[in-house]
Amino acid sequence: MTALSLGFADPVADAQRVFRAVMNALAYPGRLQSLRSDLDPPHPLTPELAAVALALADHEAPIWMDAELAAVPAVAEFLRFHTGAAVVNDPAEAAFALVANPASGLPIERFARGTADYPDRSTTLVFAVSHLSNAPGWLLEGPGIADRENLLASPWPRDLADIVRGNRLLFPLGLDVLLTAPGQVAGLPRTTRLLEEV
Repeated sequence: MTALSLGFADPVADAQRVFRAVMNALAYPGRLQSLRSDLDPPHPLTPELAAVALALADHEAPIWMDAELAAVPAVAEFLRFHTGAAVVNDPAEAAFALVANPASGLPIERFARGTADYPDRSTTLVFAVSHLSNAPGWLLEGPGIADRENLLASPWPRDLADIVRGNRLLFPLGLDVLLTAPGQVAGLPRTTRLLEEV
């Protein structure tokens, strides 16, 4: 199977559906959103990571990949062909960082956090995890959360607590986070606060 055969079946409708799921995930932090994907991208790129990339990345929004994804040339080929985005080695240049192995350490200090004039010019980190639920795990609060929200991810991304705490110190600068699991996505925008963790 080639990269040419693996894109969205209906590029406009599918991209809009994924875009809405991601926007809802960021508007309502910790609340699980449906993210169906029929994509069959090269392993280890998951269908959900691929769907987010195809919906959001373009020639003005470069992609950085973790070591597990970068080790497979077909993954970069797939992403370049279907998004038109550059795949970059420098984390500071990335609009989106795709992370297939949440247990790996990330160069979190090197990702773009925006500037005082343009806080939106930051990197969005997109993790693939095996499972997401609203069972007790992390206790979250902040804008978009009525009271408090529980979020449990398995496995926990290694650097996630540091990212969320760092956002609090840097706001309005910071890193927005998406967690994807089979059929689901949850968002942790930089406004989200971590009260407790597993």
